[in-house]
Amino acid sequence: MWDLPFPLFPERASTLAGRVDSVFFVLLAITVFFTTLIGFLVIFFAIRYRKGSQADRSNAFSSNLKLELAWIGIPLVIVLGIFAIGTQVFFEMFNPPKDVTPIYVIGKQWMWKVQHPQGRSEINEIHLPTGRPVQLIMTSQDVIHSFYIPAFRMKQDVLPGRLTSEWFEPSKPGRYHLFCAEYCGTEHSKMGGWAVVMEPADYEQWLKGGPVGSGGGSSDAVPTMASTGARLFEKYHCTGCHGANSEFRAPKLDGVYGNQVPVMAANGKDIEFVTANDTYIRDSILLPKSKVVAGFDPVMPPYKDVLKEEELLQIMEYIKSIGRKEGVR
Repeated sequence: MWDLPFPLFPERASTLAGRVDSVFFVLLAITVFFTTLIGFLVIFFAIRYRKGSQADRSNAFSSNLKLELAWIGIPLVIVLGIFAIGTQVFFEMFNPPKDVTPIYVIGKQWMWKVQHPQGRSEINEIHLPTGRPVQLIMTSQDVIHSFYIPAFRMKQDVLPGRLTSEWFEPSKPGRYHLFCAEYCGTEHSKMGGWAVVMEPADYEQWLKGGPVGSGGGSSDAVPTMASTGARLFEKYHCTGCHGANSEFRAPKLDGVYGNQVPVMAANGKDIEFVTANDTYIRDSILLPKSKVVAGFDPVMPPYKDVLKEEELLQIMEYIKSIGRKEGVR
């Protein structure tokens, strides 16, 4: 065994890392096998039928049905097999479990801004617990970025004006590099940081703001995203229409998250139902006239150029907290 000065592959630190590696190694093995086979045959036939060789060329044929069926059928079976195992892993990667923990990430030239629903926020670091599925809900403040943690085998584009998500379950405590994998400007190479994976007890202590391993809490409680969002909800006068005691007629938000909402179709006549998930809530705040709730007039002003991304996510977390349906993302 050679003692290499650098590792050939990143460390595996998530439950899906092994599955992703399996797909990669299957593709690698097939590529090496056929590259070797084709290379050998090219060299063999080049030598065997070179000019001046004594090879028998009298029985040459122009077609062979069995050979043609073989070079069509064998690659077809191999490709379908690759598709099957790749699709299975793909669906696992993009279908998080119901008990997933959300963490919000904002990409910005040139940093990662992370906020936990419990209130803790960080820049260019993301603290995570072992043995607990986590879903990153991500957006960009300016250009396209890509959130990449090689040890977790996860990489997801982060886009301005929309939400993207990725889930994983950290399996090993430690510090792992995170990068931006999409060229995003002059300081792109510096847009990196660390994923800090902790034991669940240490993670809970960190969320409270106390020193890890102390067993005690913090003297100053960190306000949750939902509580901050509630204050912003009042600051931007959202309670004037959507509050419980509002005199104006507007859709009530208590219990809306996760449920079906009737909205006017694009033709302005029919009614269609959409799920009030993260994307629906975001779009309803920024561009409320894009999906108008049936029975209400499109009078809500857009907040597209009013709210900062952090404020938008905090208000979304507040709306989710006042009426959540389990298993909806």
